[in-house]
Amino acid sequence: MSRIAARFAELARQGRKGLVPYVCAGDPAPELTVPILHALARAGSDVIELGVPFSDPMADGPVIQRATERAIKRGVGLRQTLEFVAQFRRDDPRTPVVLMGYANPIERMGRDEFARAAAAAGVDGVLVVDYPPEECEDFAADMRAHEIDPIFLLAPTTTDERMRRVLTQASGFVYYVSLRGTTGAGHLDVDSVAERIPRIKALTRVPVGVGFGIRDAASAQAVARCADAVVIGARLIEEVEAAPADAAVAAAESFVSTIRRALDELAPTSPERRAA
Repeated sequence: MSRIAARFAELARQGRKGLVPYVCAGDPAPELTVPILHALARAGSDVIELGVPFSDPMADGPVIQRATERAIKRGVGLRQTLEFVAQFRRDDPRTPVVLMGYANPIERMGRDEFARAAAAAGVDGVLVVDYPPEECEDFAADMRAHEIDPIFLLAPTTTDERMRRVLTQASGFVYYVSLRGTTGAGHLDVDSVAERIPRIKALTRVPVGVGFGIRDAASAQAVARCADAVVIGARLIEEVEAAPADAAVAAAESFVSTIRRALDELAPTSPERRAA
């Protein structure tokens, strides 16, 4: 069982919802990436998404684009991102880490080399925005051979037929994009999410995380009532972006802690949860 699967199984036993924050490797500064990862773990993150800086992030809104640009200016790319994961893993063997990014850096490194390097660093999952599931069966198989979960996106526009094809390859969790648009958009339609998630869950046992448009405790709670996990990125990056450099780690930890507390308010009180 992968670290991601184990974490979601633990959450299910406790009746709790997963929290998946996103940060960009190298932002706001390379030397702060690993401390921020540890801060997110301390704040109660269940899985951490670490963005791989790329010059053309088509799915990302302006907030994450700025983070990516800052990281690239500081020389951070895929290899440095893997090193950050390896450093984090030396002190944290439990918290799953998912790399989120684009195909170009992986293709430049080479898929085989990437699979080996990611496994050696301690990566648990990979979400490649522009790898169509229908065209990357071999990539998904390579990831699973290295005990890395291939994670795929579903959108409001995904047809049921395509959803079935995607879900045959997904593992770890599936990422449902809650709206039509880029990350950080503010027009979250919770009713639409609540209608869509049961249709996804009827087709798979893989947990469903929801992201895009979740910006605070209230929207996180609303989404978590129907999803297994919430993914929050742009709003977290805004908090880090607004903080002085010497307060960036604390800002990340404080913000994620508020989301963790909000999600835990939804959990039933049980002996198992109290012992967790």
